[in-house]
Amino acid sequence: METKNLSGVLVRNQILQFIEEGKIKFNPPADVLQMQAHSVDLRLGYSFMVPKQWGMTEGGREAFFIDYLDDKERFEIIELEHGQFFDILPKESIIVSSLEEVGLPNDLMAVLFPRSSINRRGLTVDLSGIIDAGYEGRLLIPVTNNTAGQVIRIYPGERFCQLVFHPLTEAIKTRKSRWHKKDIIVGRQSERLKIEENLIVRGKIKDLKSKYGIKGPENK
Repeated sequence: METKNLSGVLVRNQILQFIEEGKIKFNPPADVLQMQAHSVDLRLGYSFMVPKQWGMTEGGREAFFIDYLDDKERFEIIELEHGQFFDILPKESIIVSSLEEVGLPNDLMAVLFPRSSINRRGLTVDLSGIIDAGYEGRLLIPVTNNTAGQVIRIYPGERFCQLVFHPLTEAIKTRKSRWHKKDIIVGRQSERLKIEENLIVRGKIKDLKSKYGIKGPENK
């Protein structure tokens, strides 16, 4: 089966065939309970990132904030053991990892969606965006406890979000993500081009567009 001859969203039989052919990869392997009519559920992993609110610096006790250019580690990393659980406090926002490493071919992308059963428990699993064609690795997913006073307990291994697969009209030349096959439990990584960061923090958006803008017929 060639991906480029497909359109829309892959359905269960197509996803299973892609898995059998090694075009879609899951490590550990996906199980039948994860397979839906037109998506694959992902299971919760063992790694959690909890934002730190303060730390000791040379100047004293410093409140932490997240800055666009901040490469400092502002999260506490928690690795659970088998059989352990994780309690999310009311209004707390954390970042979780998927149990599975996901691998996509160069003519297929995916979009991550929450499961409604998770949302009904009071959790928000954010729509984390596109998984690029050619990507291999685990996924990081922001999760928030939206309740006013309830602690919500989650367990590694439970199904908590789902992947929907979209074929591309043609195979692309992939560029490895900054997260490709890396230890996913890190905070921020710098943009590929330092000049982009420098122009943004200096407010030089017009210069950025002048240098990198894609010109249409009206501005050639």
